[in-house]
This record gives sequence, C-alpha cells and structure tokens, in this order.
Amino acid sequence: MPFKLNISYESKSWRLEKNMDFLVGLSIEDKFDGKELGHDFEDYEFEIMGGSDIAGFPISKNVEGIGLKKVLLKKGWGMKDKRRGVRLRKTVRGKTISDKIVQINIKVIKEGKKPLSEIFPEQNKTKDKPKIEKTPQA
Repeated sequence: MPFKLNISYESKSWRLEKNMDFLVGLSIEDKFDGKELGHDFEDYEFEIMGGSDIAGFPISKNVEGIGLKKVLLKKGWGMKDKRRGVRLRKTVRGKTISDKIVQINIKVIKEGKKPLSEIFPEQNKTKDKPKIEKTPQA
C-alpha cells in the first residue's frame, strides 16, 4: 500500500504518493536521507513529524509501538474542546510507522540542489478565482 507523504518546507507543502517500504519501522522524529525517495531528492534530508492511519487516528509521539491506545488528553494536541479544565480520552496510534499508516507528514531539514518547486511543477499552479462581473447600479 502506498504512503501519502506531505512534505513541508518554508510554509509550503507538497504531496507525494509512493510505495516506500523503508519507512516501516521508523518513528516520529527519525531522520532519513532523501535519496530513499528517488533521485530527485538526492541531497535532501527529511524528518518524520506525524501522520495518521487507515481509520484516521493520529500518530502520537508519546505512545510507543504500532498499536492503538486510548490516552487522556488535556488542552493542546488533539483537543478541540475549549472548555477550561476538560480532559477527554482519545484513541491514538503509536509513534512507529507500520503497514496500517496511510499518511505521513515530513519536513525538510536539509535542502538539496533541485528545489521542490521544480520537482513538483504541477503542484505550484495557483488556483484562478472566477471573475464576477459587477452590474452597474442605478
């Protein structure tokens, strides 16, 4: 099953969908060389920041292993409740990447010779907003 990689660098992000078995077994905050992704990413270095599994459960850096676990969360990561002092039990997946992971978020630590805008030219296009014609008011 291919992974969906979200590559972020300088407040921009690019998407890449590729079958990369070398990522299985790595954890959040692990670094890997860009040439593993292909020859376009030869001098790049990446760090795994997070992701989610098949069912949409997020990867938590505080949970060891590959399984699902219910953790008690306070205000902050994974919490959308704005009430003061609320704690909720949420299901998260362990920080190790397995075959159940679908989406992985990575960031660029070291940039290579070829910029990402040249590697992903189809993702650089801006979306044109439709023009709305104004009618003259009387």
